[in-house]
Amino acid sequence: MAVEIPTDPFFPALSARFADLLPRLSGKTIAVVGHARPDGDCIGSQVALARVLRNLGHATVCANPDPVPRLLRFIAVDIPFLKPDELHRDAVAIFVDCADRARAGDKMKARFARPMANIDHHLSNEGYAEFNFVDTSSSATCEILAGLFLDNRLPIDDVSAQALFTGIVTDTGQFRFGSTSRRTFSIAAELVARGAHPSTVGLELYERETAGKLKLLQRFLSSLQMECGGRVCVGLLPRGVFEQTGTSAEDTEGLVDYARSIDGVEVGVLIEEREGGIKASLRGKDPAYRLDRIAAQFNGGGHACAAGLTLDRTTADEFRTRLVAVLAERIAAANLVKAGH
Repeated sequence: MAVEIPTDPFFPALSARFADLLPRLSGKTIAVVGHARPDGDCIGSQVALARVLRNLGHATVCANPDPVPRLLRFIAVDIPFLKPDELHRDAVAIFVDCADRARAGDKMKARFARPMANIDHHLSNEGYAEFNFVDTSSSATCEILAGLFLDNRLPIDDVSAQALFTGIVTDTGQFRFGSTSRRTFSIAAELVARGAHPSTVGLELYERETAGKLKLLQRFLSSLQMECGGRVCVGLLPRGVFEQTGTSAEDTEGLVDYARSIDGVEVGVLIEEREGGIKASLRGKDPAYRLDRIAAQFNGGGHACAAGLTLDRTTADEFRTRLVAVLAERIAAANLVKAGH
């Protein structure tokens, strides 16, 4: 059955620019680069872009410093995922879902000083490529890519549609987060029309947890502590917990949302202890708290309601003290603005 193509463009300016990019890719090996510890939006963006470009006749591969997570392998088909050292020496790069080149790891950052293109939705993205497609109003990088494909009448096969739909589902928290818009639903509907199966995405993402993941969740929940008068909830995963529960770092996906989900909590925090440092994830209910700016104070970044960071040479206790102080100050300032002071 023929699929009706929308007549009103989703991203008029970006889509015209994307049309200008396509001829520049002719004859090149294209590496679609994603970030470390990739999530659904990252892998979905990589798979879909690589497949669409391949169907246009381009040689494409995907590249990440870390492997595809277990729960996302169902969309990672037919396109090879390579390590930085495995890339062809003449490959050109398109970075997806990377607020900056550092998110793809030191090797990718050194290899591609100025990527061919950068497609992203993070507030902290300053446009580091030759062609930049950044829309911070979009719920996901997959939303941007789907819109660019639809606006330019590019063929989206069922696997690509499934990958794009998966990225949107994960980055919107199953269409619950504040970034979800009418455009998000319109694009999601177009993807379903092209072969995405919401039931399959739901099954693969949310109904294939391991027993180890539940043990990890149990450890995280038992560590939760309230801060800032109950406005902040902080949980800790101590060093060695992955070995003790038979899990890995990818199994932390979604844990911080449990801290945020508590009634009265405005910001949920997950701190992971690592050898010589920590990794932290921040999730908020109100964009007024600008978690991206808070993370930036610790050399991190992200979105207004979702951000992350990695710090070396610090302990979980030291970081927690500093972070709670910053959050308390930020919450107080935001409350003053809301009160009209």
